[in-house]
Amino acid sequence: MRRREFITLIGVAAAWPLVAHAQPSNVATIGVLVRAAPGWQLFWQMFRQDLRELGRIEGKDIRFEFRSDQGEMSRLPELAAELVRLKVDVIVPWFTPAALAAKQATKEIPIVCAACGDMVGTGLVDNLARPSGNVTGNSNLGAELSAKTVELIREILPSARRVAALSNAADPFSKSFLKQIQAAGEATATAIDPIMIRSAEELEASFAAMKSQPPDAVIVQPSLPTKRAADLALSYRIPAVCAWRQFPHDGGLAGYFGAESEMYQRAAAMVDKILKGTKVADIPVEQPTKFELVVNAKTAKALGLDVPASLLARADEVIE
Repeated sequence: MRRREFITLIGVAAAWPLVAHAQPSNVATIGVLVRAAPGWQLFWQMFRQDLRELGRIEGKDIRFEFRSDQGEMSRLPELAAELVRLKVDVIVPWFTPAALAAKQATKEIPIVCAACGDMVGTGLVDNLARPSGNVTGNSNLGAELSAKTVELIREILPSARRVAALSNAADPFSKSFLKQIQAAGEATATAIDPIMIRSAEELEASFAAMKSQPPDAVIVQPSLPTKRAADLALSYRIPAVCAWRQFPHDGGLAGYFGAESEMYQRAAAMVDKILKGTKVADIPVEQPTKFELVVNAKTAKALGLDVPASLLARADEVIE
């Protein structure tokens, strides 16, 4: 188990100040805006720890204004606007929808994206090397890694020829997500069936509709309710993968993703630089250099799949 996973997530609600109390003028306020998708707790835990390791002390030289959409993505624009009204010193959005809401809310306050998707394709920045606006951060390469999951499916299930791609219709990242998966499908002679999901009810209905002609596997976009998608996939006996760490832990077959510990550490370092006076335009957008593979062997057994030993050997984690 990784060191960070020993850090206990306690008192989270108490760490979400809703009212700004009088603070010394040298205390910087960091606005944190999250899409309440699976994994946000780990981000919040790691990000705060990374800032502590950089010498930032909560209550002494930094404070947080934490906002979550609580599962309702439509709330993100107003939450972002609220952070702007509070005149925070920097905004750290987690996941692409939160980042786009923050960018729409302000052109002045620095924005440091944490684990966002295609930052050029979604319009967050126009140049990775030298962002020209007030946005920088790190991309989780979600679209490219989702494409890699097509190869992962074919390695686990060589006979796979038709794969359904469940995409979040409300997330602008869905365009890049589907584009990369369809390109990977063409390269591997795998037919890709895009399915746009607009609500929890549609997620349920999409699996019910697959029952008569089930695909060989399913790829799930990370901003969807991945836990429910994993449960449904197992219930309908369809192998499901996702470019997100939480997915196999929630019962999905496998996940391939950029190392979150690296992304959140780098986001904290960028915030630290900005608070020290570095301009956003001088901080290039970063992409992960470390990638991890998690396989849920218990799910594979339930589905009657024999995962190749070579794949298990190179997995960073195998859930038994």
